[in-house]
Amino acid sequence: MNILRRIPANLFTTRYYYTNRVKKTTLYSKISPLGNPKSSVYPELQNWVHSGNKVSVAELIRIVHDLRRRKRFLHALEVSKWMNDTGVCIFSPTEHAVHLDLIGRVHGFVSAEAYFETLKEHHKNDKTHGALLNCYVRQQDVEKSLTHFEKMKELGYASSSLTYNNIMCLYTNIGQHEKVPRVLDEMKEENVAPDNYSYRLCINAFGVMNDIERIGEILRDMETVDWNTYAVAAKFYIDGGDCGKAVELLRMSEDRLESKDGEGYNHLITLYSKLGDKGEVLRLWELEKDACKRRINQDYLTVLQSLVKIDALKEAEEVVKEWEASSGNCYDFRVPSVVIRGYVGRGMEEKAEAMLEDLGRRGKGTTPDSWGLVAAAYVEKGVLDSAYKCLKTALDVEVGKRKWRPGVKVVTSVLSWVGDEGSLREVESFVASLRNCMGVNREMYHALVKADIREGGSSVDTLLQRMKEDKIETNEETMAILSTRSHC
Repeated sequence: MNILRRIPANLFTTRYYYTNRVKKTTLYSKISPLGNPKSSVYPELQNWVHSGNKVSVAELIRIVHDLRRRKRFLHALEVSKWMNDTGVCIFSPTEHAVHLDLIGRVHGFVSAEAYFETLKEHHKNDKTHGALLNCYVRQQDVEKSLTHFEKMKELGYASSSLTYNNIMCLYTNIGQHEKVPRVLDEMKEENVAPDNYSYRLCINAFGVMNDIERIGEILRDMETVDWNTYAVAAKFYIDGGDCGKAVELLRMSEDRLESKDGEGYNHLITLYSKLGDKGEVLRLWELEKDACKRRINQDYLTVLQSLVKIDALKEAEEVVKEWEASSGNCYDFRVPSVVIRGYVGRGMEEKAEAMLEDLGRRGKGTTPDSWGLVAAAYVEKGVLDSAYKCLKTALDVEVGKRKWRPGVKVVTSVLSWVGDEGSLREVESFVASLRNCMGVNREMYHALVKADIREGGSSVDTLLQRMKEDKIETNEETMAILSTRSHC
């Protein structure tokens, strides 16, 4: 659930910023832009050391935490493993816990268990046991989670809210929301003080169960309430239609935001977009820009998704321009893609196509999916010449090892049109491109036959023979197309 944080707050809450005035090259600045999760960070680490640069444990730990916060778990695991393997950092239970959790995220709890068993006994403390519990909970293994939870209680390692919060997360994730408040009651009985996250989990449970009254009771019972708890409560008041109460809670949430908490601003921007309040979305975005001098791609994605949701496409265009002008962020097509999809969803395919063409002219990558989306929109409006152009471009876009398959309706419509309007050479080229991503079908042959008939029909018999070899039977449409031969 997006509204809940599952990362231990005491380990991973810092957001790192760098102003444009800082020009010094750091290891962080080398690794941070490597956005492709399939690329390894090992070469950068090795090159950094081989170039004679110093490596500090503090910076490496900060890099691991930052990569983890940005959900680049494989990269974080690689850095952590490199630290351990090279002896740059002698792992304490805290580092082991982080490493174990990363193993669980990347490879699953079986691998995490294997790593846990290699630890020395004095490293098997509350932190590493808690990290293993987190792995079980993440994969929703109820039996292992509850068994390990009981073991932690026996060892005296369940004395913090973090352990109980994990069990509440488990019940949340498997949909047993009625059990979440019972865990909170157990915490109190065991004299374990709930934290704000504990209360947020309960607020979420009551919200899912449509018990808005109990949400109010939780808020009144809490001694201190952080911004996130108010935001979680506001979300359920929005869902329940009480927009006035939601706005009141959002204001209280904003008052408790730390000045550089970009994640907090993003969360509030998203909630105000649910209310359809463009003014508040833009106001918070300006505040975030002032407070957080360095914005990451996720910040732009959040505000763009919010603006598109409330039909503020003009403002979204301006944000894309800001993103393009910003320095320090790697190019990520997902950012302009938000606006492109917004155009298509509102019947503005021409603007979407123009934006894609502009990106291409400037050497920026696009995806076949985006061109295919625009092609589908043109098909819906019957503008088949433009649909053909976009689908042809989609087929030409380099997608590497990832397979892309265009929609059946789009392909069928465009093939029918190009068979009627295109030259035989154009149809042959188009069909050849299609066959790189999908199997041959009757519609491809129909397009080829129609084009050939219009140019004299010299290859019709050959095409029919190839159809037979490909085990594609003729049908009534085939016969109707063939009947036009005598008129040419």
